[in-house]
Amino acid sequence: MSELVTGEAVALELRPSRLPSRALAVLLDLVVAVAVYVAVTIAIVVSTASLDEAAQTALSIATFVLVLVGGPIAVETLSHGRSLGKMACGLRVVRDDGGPIRFRHALVRGLIGVIEILMTFGVVACIASFVSARGRRLGDVFAGTLVVRERIPVARTGFVPPPPPWLAGRFSGLDLSAVPDGLWLAVRQYLTRMQQLDPQVGWSMAERLASDLAGRTGVPVPQGVPPAAYLAAVVHERQSREARRAFGSGSASSTASAAGSASAAEAAPGAHAAPAAEASSAGGAASAAYGPPVVPPGVAVESSGGVRPAESQHEMPTGDRPGTGFVPPA
Repeated sequence: MSELVTGEAVALELRPSRLPSRALAVLLDLVVAVAVYVAVTIAIVVSTASLDEAAQTALSIATFVLVLVGGPIAVETLSHGRSLGKMACGLRVVRDDGGPIRFRHALVRGLIGVIEILMTFGVVACIASFVSARGRRLGDVFAGTLVVRERIPVARTGFVPPPPPWLAGRFSGLDLSAVPDGLWLAVRQYLTRMQQLDPQVGWSMAERLASDLAGRTGVPVPQGVPPAAYLAAVVHERQSREARRAFGSGSASSTASAAGSASAAEAAPGAHAAPAAEASSAGGAASAAYGPPVVPPGVAVESSGGVRPAESQHEMPTGDRPGTGFVPPA
């Protein structure tokens, strides 16, 4: 299995096809191509019986090139890598990055396929597929393509819990360009499986990943932020940037409207009780997944969830007494 990572930190699984299924697909394509070639040849011979031998030879060569070489190239280009045989076997030709192929990819595959499939009866293609780790023939190597399986069971993707509400927008200024795709994949896999890990093992893994991520961004992990929450917030920030890049100002306006709705809910709690309850439940789920913020020494947690210095948690006395910050016991 070949894994790629998209801009949204999602692992894209590509399952290379095996040699038997590819051989069956090529055999079906050859049967169809040869049948078309024979039909076209018979039609040309009947219609050009009055021509000389040189003209008939030229037409035969042109028919061979157009039908057995140009035909598969045109079919793969128009169908984006799915010929008749590949459609029957559930296969598809894609680029190395998982995208659909274009004319240049199909052209290279078709021209090299004449040598390794037609002229050598598929012996060279079979040897190259056995040697290659992903079962690629020479045409795939030179074209930068890969034949993958399309009919695979749908795997259940892991759900990444959202970051805690108190970290929303806190990492909007981070430079994420130096973070490699392998690290994004490791962070996402940890977030999807952290509830299944031993607490101590999960905490050490989160600290290691957070340290690696902070080293790539050049900004240390903020004090008081749990490493798992830090990882979730940074992944959420990357996904938000990719969404803004893909959809333009649409996501920004939707974010602004969501913020406006939240403000309206605070101004009129009776009129917006249901959205407030949903937001409260989402915040509770995030807090349960990542835990409360880690409070450093000298900092006290307020009832609203924020933090403030410990020396400010006592009210200043009134009257003529000096402001020592001491509150006598009741």
